[in-house]
Amino acid sequence: MQDKPIVATMIGDPCGIGPEVVVKSLAFGGIHALCRPLVVGSTESVQQTVDMLGLKHTVRRVTDVQDVGLDPAVIDVYDTGQLHPKFITPGQANAECGRACAAWLKEMEDLALAGKVQASIMGPINTDALKMADKFDAVVGVEVGKTYLFLITGPLRVVHLTDHIPLRQVCDIISPDLVYKALRTIHDDFTRWGIPKPRIVVAGLNPHAYGDEDKHQIAPGVEKAKAEGIDVTGPAPPDSVFRWCIDGKYDVVLCMFHDQGHIAVKTWGFVGNCAMILGLPYIHLSVAHGTAFDIVGKGIANHEMMLTAMRQAASLGAGKGFYKEAAGA
Repeated sequence: MQDKPIVATMIGDPCGIGPEVVVKSLAFGGIHALCRPLVVGSTESVQQTVDMLGLKHTVRRVTDVQDVGLDPAVIDVYDTGQLHPKFITPGQANAECGRACAAWLKEMEDLALAGKVQASIMGPINTDALKMADKFDAVVGVEVGKTYLFLITGPLRVVHLTDHIPLRQVCDIISPDLVYKALRTIHDDFTRWGIPKPRIVVAGLNPHAYGDEDKHQIAPGVEKAKAEGIDVTGPAPPDSVFRWCIDGKYDVVLCMFHDQGHIAVKTWGFVGNCAMILGLPYIHLSVAHGTAFDIVGKGIANHEMMLTAMRQAASLGAGKGFYKEAAGA
């Protein structure tokens, strides 16, 4: 049992579909065969969800990570009493749930930094609730040149050099050093996760990767990474790199800006994808959908994204590479 990584999953806002997609993933996804799953959040919220879905699982409150087990009929919840059950208002945002979400995220981060869990996953949160609680900064974001948004959908894996930046400014931000740092981070993180020599392709900024930015701001960073032994190609035509990754020629694409990567990912396969933050000292994933207040309590929320995140977290946390690669798919 101790050989399996512990994967911590925060339930998200308990007023949304987060508890439902977490519980469904644990109940139907075979996650216990891959890791020791730990839910971080409200025991009462998880129990309410189990009852709503008509499941027979036992919900067990734990305060010591070492107590986490492998019984698929038991859902272990790390609950330090951050939320009183009376504040769980399905379908409605409130400040208390926003405050609790921030506290759970901090607890999960602390567990990861201490090495007590091998990976963490953030369930769907509600930004209004976080703002009500003045805790919007609790969400782990990306910082240009230090951390990077990484999206995974089946064989397509895309790292974003920049994220929520106006396109007009992207041309000025891109630099050889920024490109090199991203490539170094991708190589080092992938290697740590069990992919010994990751194959990286860099998307150009301009059509066919012909332009001053491609020549003077991207290519030198690529060449520096190559000189250090990193397996990287580019800048390459941005209309082709994603197809090459899907076909297995590369393990990951480094794209230059938000929509360049997001359009490809959402076109290839939106359902079942998940997101990561590259460059952190621990493995951290999240799901792309929101709290979906309109369908809370109906038992119809699609849990495929959460299940994908759990499988990826378990495989990466065990140092076995990406889930489908580890499974031989």
